[in-house]
Formats: sequence, C-alpha cells, structure tokens
Amino acid sequence: MKFTGDSRRDYEKAVAENIQLKDRILGYQEQIHDLRCSLKKLRKSKENQKAAYEERLAEKDAVIKELKNRLEHELVIKGHDGTNTGMPTSQTPLYQKKVIPNSRRSTGKKRGGQPGHERHVKKAPLDGEITETVLHEAGPGECCPGCGGQDYAFTGECEVKYEIDIKVDVIKRRHEYYIYECMGCGERFRTGTAPQLKTECGYGPTVQAFVLSLMNTVDTPINKVNMLLSGLTAGQAAPCWGYIAKLQQRAYTALESFMSDLRVLLVTRSLVYWDDTVIMINKARGCLRFYGDEKIAFYAAHLHKDMESLDDDNILILLTPQTIVMHDHNKVNYNEKYSFRNIECNQHLERDLQKSADDTRHPELLELKELISETIRERKEKIAAGTEKFEDAYTAGFEQRLREILERAEKRNAEDFNPYFGKFEKNLIDRVRKYHDNYFLWVYDFSLPTTDNLSERALRCIKSHMKISGQFGTEKTAGYYARIKSYVETCRRNGINEMQALIRLCTGNPYTVKEIFSGG
Repeated sequence: MKFTGDSRRDYEKAVAENIQLKDRILGYQEQIHDLRCSLKKLRKSKENQKAAYEERLAEKDAVIKELKNRLEHELVIKGHDGTNTGMPTSQTPLYQKKVIPNSRRSTGKKRGGQPGHERHVKKAPLDGEITETVLHEAGPGECCPGCGGQDYAFTGECEVKYEIDIKVDVIKRRHEYYIYECMGCGERFRTGTAPQLKTECGYGPTVQAFVLSLMNTVDTPINKVNMLLSGLTAGQAAPCWGYIAKLQQRAYTALESFMSDLRVLLVTRSLVYWDDTVIMINKARGCLRFYGDEKIAFYAAHLHKDMESLDDDNILILLTPQTIVMHDHNKVNYNEKYSFRNIECNQHLERDLQKSADDTRHPELLELKELISETIRERKEKIAAGTEKFEDAYTAGFEQRLREILERAEKRNAEDFNPYFGKFEKNLIDRVRKYHDNYFLWVYDFSLPTTDNLSERALRCIKSHMKISGQFGTEKTAGYYARIKSYVETCRRNGINEMQALIRLCTGNPYTVKEIFSGG
C-alpha cells in the first residue's frame, strides 16, 4: 500500500500519537501501582496503628484493673479486725471501732439484774469479829439539816453500818537460834527445825509471797515492786531489784519437783489443750507455751518456737492414742512421731472463714461459718436440756450441707479467682476437707470442746505482762516466770488461795501435786 505525502504524514503522526498514548498508559499504570502500594502501606499502617492503640488500651485496662485490685486489697486489709482475723481487740487501729467478739445469743432482756434475781450484798461481820468501833456523835456547832437549829436531843436510836478495810502492819520479828553441841562428836549446830535466815536481817515469807505475786500475777515491773512495797510500809520494806531477781530464781528452783510431778499427771489426762504465743527475750522473738486443762496449767518458755523446744517440754511425745489434744491448727501436731488424736479450734476456723469471705466477697464461706455457729448453738441447747448427742438425721444433714457448701465454694473459687486472696480461700477449703474429722468431731461427741479458748485465756496473761513489764532479759528469766505461773495458776484452778500457796513456797514447803489433787 502506497501512501501519499499527506497520508504518510498523517500515519507517522498517528504512530507518534500512539506511542505517546502508550507511554502515558504506562505512566498511568505506574501511578496506579504506586497508588496501590501507597494504599496498601496506608492500610497496613492503619492496621498497625489500630493494633498499637488496642495494645495500649489493653495495657491501660490492665493497669486500671491492677489499681482497682490493689485498692480493693488495701480496703480489705483496712477492714481486718478481731472478728475476721486473729488480731487482738487491743490492736484495733485508731480509725476503727473496737469489735469485741461475742458468740452468745441475745435474750432481748435489759442489762443488769433481772426480776427475781437475788441481790448480792456483803454480809455484816459478827460481833466477835469487830476489831474497831467508830462513834459518830453530834459535834459542837452541828445544826439540824432541816431548819438549821442547834436545839436537838438524842432519841436513843442508833443506825449501824459496817466497813471492811485493811491496814499494813510491819512486823519486825527477831529469831533466836539456840546453839547445841553434840556430846558424841563435839559438832556445834543451830536448831534444825527453825527457818534459816541467810543474812542478819531479811524479809519474811509474806513479803516474799507478795513480791512473787506482783511479779508473776499482777505483772508489775521490777522497779514498781520496790516502789509499791515501800509506799505500803512507809519505806520499812523496800526490797532491791537484785533481791527480787534472786527471789524469782529461788522460787524456780524450789518448784522443780512440783513441775516434774505436774508433767507426769498432765500426760495421763484424757483431754489436753495446748497453744503458744510470741514473747520478747532480749529483743528477739521467743515463745511461751501452755499445756493443760481446767485443773492443770503447765507453762514453758523457749528462745525458739520449733520442734526442738517441743521435745524439750517432753509432753506431746508422751501422750498416748487415748489422749485427745485440742489446738489451733498447729500442723506440728500431725508429726508421725506423735500418737495422740487431734481436734481443732472452730473459733479460729470461723475467723478464717469470715476473713476469706470479706476478702473475696464470696458468700459460700459465710454460709459455712453460719452452719458451724448454728450447730454449736443447737449443741449448747441440747446439752442444757440434758441431751447427750444429736440425732442421726441431724448429723447426716450437717454433713450434707457441709459438702454442698464446700463444692459451691470450690467452684466459685475456680470461676472467680481473686489474684490476692484466691489462694488463701482455696487452701482454706482444702484444709476443711483434709481435717474434717479433727474440726467436727464435737458434732458427734458432746463431751469434746469446740474451741481452744482455754489455752487462749491461759496465755492472755503474758500479753499483759509484755505490755506492762516489757521483755524478758534471758530465756532463764522467762523460765522463772513460766514455772512460778504454773504453780500459782494450778493452785488457783483447784481452789487454793494464791497468797497462801506462795507463802508456803517461800517457807520451803510448797504445795505438792499430790496434795492439790488428793481430793479427786
């Protein structure tokens, strides 16, 4: 095909335009590709930004949740008191109202003596017992309280009232020891039956007993003992600190046989309570331990609260399988070298249940606490009515409710696990399951106690002692206190007057275990 001049030019022009169009298309394609890449990058960037935002948002949510948990934790800790922990009422923070635990049921009656209650008044002494009479006659210038007149006459009547008071008479007693000489060997000696005074002038057994009572029962600091006696006797009896310290040691030594015999008696009892508490010995944490029952009080002091000190006491190791031991979940009691049977304090369990419920806001453990409290109350009513045990149907119902509550509590703990308190709750549920028989044997045997309150009361004295008198200087001085306390408290639990017991101790003739328990 032949092109004319104009046609060729038109063709070449069209080819050139076509090339230009192709170049433009390629350019547009490159732009589209670049735009697509940019769009892809933009989308990826937005996705990254969104992921980063969501990550930051999740971090903030986690921080907020953590802060909420911490705030809730602090509020829970702030709410701990004697009702939901082992905190003594005396340690209640200033910003909290003191709550004194009381398991007794309210009767709805007013406080004080009830109608028909016999009024307790002190009986007047007999005429032969009167040691002093004070006559209250009208004095000079005394007026009538009605009109103020001074013209009055005695009616012959007399209103008699009695008063019982005390006064301190200091006795300064002289001892004359006669010297004898043996005709056989020529040895000279003093009267053998009379008390031997070591110094030219010393204190008698009543002063010594008073000092021991102040130190070991009243928990008076050693310097205040001197001040008190000096004040009562106008300075005539003021034993120094060294004398008081030596008196403690002498009493400790004199009671060695008593403590040995008391241990022998204690390990034969069918039910023994025991517990221990922290004391301070020379700025370190020591231990005062109590073993006993309603009639026996055996105290021991140690530098450490451990198995070695338990072995030193030589009590738990001697108990037989026939002995039941009440304690506050002292896990050492389950050591394989011991053969006695264990029961555990339900009052401490109830406090733990209340604490866990307060911490986690889970109601199941409160239900368990109420089940225990309700059963204890009904048991008391049964005992008061002369019933010896629950019916089989009642105990079966108790066990069924207990199982149901524990199952629901375990499920709740798994579903709503509290990061701060969940582990304590889980351990508490497991503990009730594992030690079921030890906690609830009282449901089947009304002769067994439900709490370890006897031990708690027995150890309360040492808390007062630590607040008033402070720490013990050495383990020995803590041991002096423990042994003297054992003697005094055992005598008191058996109806023996404390001062009478201490006076006998100070004369070298303390009550023996056989004397105290000879009546039964």
